[in-house]
Amino acid sequence: MAYPAGILLGKIIKSYGFNGTVTVNLEKVFDGKIPEMESVFLETEGKAVPFLVSSCEIIDNTLIRITFDGYNSLEQISEFIGCRLYLTSSVKPENSGNDLNRLTGYQVRTIENDIVGTISEIIENPGQILLDILTSRDKKILIPLHQDFIVRIDNKKKIITMDLPEGLLEINE
Repeated sequence: MAYPAGILLGKIIKSYGFNGTVTVNLEKVFDGKIPEMESVFLETEGKAVPFLVSSCEIIDNTLIRITFDGYNSLEQISEFIGCRLYLTSSVKPENSGNDLNRLTGYQVRTIENDIVGTISEIIENPGQILLDILTSRDKKILIPLHQDFIVRIDNKKKIITMDLPEGLLEINE
């Protein structure tokens, strides 16, 4: 079952254990019918930030427990308490050409010429395209592919230089 991006899944109400798992109070519309999720958007400071889902456990019709990829301690997820979660969609737009897939393997750098990582996958959601980037520390991060962030694309060297919003990379760590 796939939902369009922007559908409110629920709200993080508390942490669970010490391994970075959070408990989410589901919106009534789901009533225990949770789609398989590879990623979600977490609303922090009024902005939707993408996160990869490591595991999702259904507790009952109103609660689920989610662990985010790369978040494995209570300290890392404590600031997420009270944040809303939104679903992404696994449905690709009809006219999603392979033009974006050619960016797989490109290196992403900041305007300060710092290496962010290498694009391992392009995730196409309705209204939002995400770059799944593998860092040099073997961590995955998601960055929205938006024309305002792109400074230049060097097709010969396979490098994309981006001017990323302050704090975006730190949120993904």
